[in-house]
Amino acid sequence: MKILYICTHNRCRSILSEAITNHASRGLIQAKSAGSQPVGEVHPLSIKYLAQSGISVDGLQSQSWNEFEAFAPDVVVTVCDSAAAETCPVWFGDTITLHWGLSDPSKIEGSEQDIEAGFLECIALITERVEQLTQIAQQDLSPTDLKQALSALIK
Repeated sequence: MKILYICTHNRCRSILSEAITNHASRGLIQAKSAGSQPVGEVHPLSIKYLAQSGISVDGLQSQSWNEFEAFAPDVVVTVCDSAAAETCPVWFGDTITLHWGLSDPSKIEGSEQDIEAGFLECIALITERVEQLTQIAQQDLSPTDLKQALSALIK
């Protein structure tokens, strides 16, 4: 299964989702991430807390969704509310699309401990969803059943 995570700026939540999916899915899922308006750099705290959690940060970069037409994802997952409201590129076609709203830990104001807790909470939530996603990827589901199973992950 191939998944493309979308967030407007592709610097935090979609990057976290890509890295965690590639780490935790044991090769069953190939994940990429992109943005409709990428800022061109990964948030440094995304890198810090992924590495602190033992997740590889090699190759992570902020890039446009226009670079992924050839990737042909099976599933496109928006992780921020603004990206969910955007019109997706035509090349997504019949790709399953769904929204997994995640709070943006890079927007947390407060102490270093508050910020760390926010990142680690987001990483834990994504990890939980990826573990469930990996179980789904092991099944031979129809597109309709796959979309229903994926949508249930956010309940």
